[in-house]
Amino acid sequence: MDFPHVDHMIHDHHRLVIRQALVQVNHSRNEVNKMTDYLAQFAEIVDKFSENIDEPNPNVEMATQTASKLLTDIVQSLNESVVQASEVAKIHGKMSDLMIKAWSIPTYGYEFGHRLCETMRDYGGLSYLISCSESKYEGVRFSSAKLLEQCLTPGNRAYVVEHGLEKVVRGICSTKNSSSQDQSRVRTGILEHLFKHSESTCEDITRYGGLQVILDDCRKNDIPTLRNCAKALVNLSLYGGAENQQVMIKHKVSLWLFPLAFHDDDVVKYYACLAISILVTIKELEGDVLKSGTLKLVEPFIMNHDPVEFIVSNRSHILSQSKNWLSRLIPVLNSNRKESRNLAAFHFCLEAGIRKSLRNEEAATGGMFREIGAVIYLKKIASGPCNTGAKLAAEALKLMGEDLPHKLIKQVPSWSPEDVQNWITQVGFSELVSKFEENRIDGDLLLRMTEESLDKDLQMTNGIQRQRFIRELQNLKKIADYGSHDQDDLNEFLRRINPDFTIYTYGMLIAGVNKTSIRNISASQLSRDCAIKNSIHVSQILEAIKAKLDLEEQNPSKLDVFLCYRRAGGSNLASLLKCHLSSLGYSVFLDVYDLKSGKFDVNLLQKIEQSKNFVLVLTPQSLDRCIGDDGCEDWVHREFVAAKQYKCNIIPIIDAEFLWPKTDELPEDMRDVCFFNAIQWNHLNQKGVVEKLQTFLK
Repeated sequence: MDFPHVDHMIHDHHRLVIRQALVQVNHSRNEVNKMTDYLAQFAEIVDKFSENIDEPNPNVEMATQTASKLLTDIVQSLNESVVQASEVAKIHGKMSDLMIKAWSIPTYGYEFGHRLCETMRDYGGLSYLISCSESKYEGVRFSSAKLLEQCLTPGNRAYVVEHGLEKVVRGICSTKNSSSQDQSRVRTGILEHLFKHSESTCEDITRYGGLQVILDDCRKNDIPTLRNCAKALVNLSLYGGAENQQVMIKHKVSLWLFPLAFHDDDVVKYYACLAISILVTIKELEGDVLKSGTLKLVEPFIMNHDPVEFIVSNRSHILSQSKNWLSRLIPVLNSNRKESRNLAAFHFCLEAGIRKSLRNEEAATGGMFREIGAVIYLKKIASGPCNTGAKLAAEALKLMGEDLPHKLIKQVPSWSPEDVQNWITQVGFSELVSKFEENRIDGDLLLRMTEESLDKDLQMTNGIQRQRFIRELQNLKKIADYGSHDQDDLNEFLRRINPDFTIYTYGMLIAGVNKTSIRNISASQLSRDCAIKNSIHVSQILEAIKAKLDLEEQNPSKLDVFLCYRRAGGSNLASLLKCHLSSLGYSVFLDVYDLKSGKFDVNLLQKIEQSKNFVLVLTPQSLDRCIGDDGCEDWVHREFVAAKQYKCNIIPIIDAEFLWPKTDELPEDMRDVCFFNAIQWNHLNQKGVVEKLQTFLK
């Protein structure tokens, strides 16, 4: 039996569904067109604003209000409309590009970007982006994360932490196995911002996998990713607090900062050095930092960079930090560690320069810097005997518009009574100046002072006050230059035992200790004649003297690996290999300083002689200078010949783009380099390469 009316009903239903679908498609297309139009108007405003910033009175407020209104309309459309995922991703991408452009507007970009970010938060934009982190469409997840990265101002970070931290962090961490550079840049960029919130937030991010993602991405070779990683580790170091210290030790953060601090890119290198300078001031992490060798890279960085020039050449990558962030750097500025103190002074110099360039009147008067205590410590460093730190602190104070204090030379034994009185005032004992002036106490007498002499000779009867003064005096002794008295490098010998032992240098020097007498010195002489009252310190010094004498009589202990590399092009791979091998327990030598032109460091020959394995890192053009080097002037050539002479186990590691030269072009004593069993480096399978390398090592 036929039911024609049923057929008609079915056809009507199909037509209705199709009609509704077409309406929805048209509506979706209209919404996309509307948002595209908003974006075009938004782009026009940003472009005009960028073009007119050199006018005498650019209308910042009008441009900001108009752009914010358009951004509000776009956010509302995204929240209310049903649009295809591919179109949503495109809109996110355009919004992200415009936010990047807004932030980069000279002079006014900081204010403009902040206002736009407030609009995103106040009109539902952040809530929308958080929800997108759980989208089933990968394109929407990525594009929303990219936009979110541009919106994480302090207020917006707090919003994300309160309303969706776990969603966002787990969402970006889910991309950790992706080989996409864009993915790694975005996830590390977001983590860099979120670590800059609070101790508990850092703890949560680490628990959700954020720290592990950062450390994994430290092994990549994409510079924007590595910059984000280095900045993220700075922020974690400043905001992480006690709860995260054990986690950082467990994850070997200090070790993985080495390839970043050794990198060719100055921004990556700077933030890695800053992170390690912060970490070494944390007592629980100090041992790990010193063991990693990363701290040795800080002073060379400072010596080779001028902060003002550094701002100019890296302005788009070095941004001004918040008052809260800078206040957390103050303990580093006041640290006993010279490297940490100097790099903190370098950073405050950068901050003052950036704020001045932004026409920030606060920078000209140093108002904010005074509020957080930076000016006091910068004046202390500027007047102190540490030349490098004093120069940086003085430059920072000048940029802040502050008066410069009296400068003290580093040779404390040569100080005049007036120098001593200036120092006393700087360290907070101005009430004692008259007594020091009355007794004409100069640098020599200052260094000889004891708690007993303070009590009896200067009537400093308050025991707490005496202890405070002795603490400042000991800090001075640690940074003083004894060169005019110390012909045998006694100060350096004590520093190698323990940096704190340099407080004994002057006492030992005036007692007549030199490289000859130190061989037969006794515990009673150290205690009585050199005024070393701590019996444990006496024992440690005697043990170090004995070990030094024993070392002179026998061959030094073996190193596991000597890494030979060409600094131009090879430093990144060499530093990665050092980290991998060190984390596996191997003792590794990697020269981290430039060799002086025309000289070959004899110490390197000794290190090669001590090494069981000689790993030759071969990157593009690394052997080019060896071609025709018949006089063995090239350092890589010399190191290779020395490795053969000392019968090291030679293992070449070959970068993917390395090309072997013709054998007969190389000097005769280097031609066999082409015939050793070599290992091919694979950046995407680093673990596998290192495991293979282990099978080659003796």
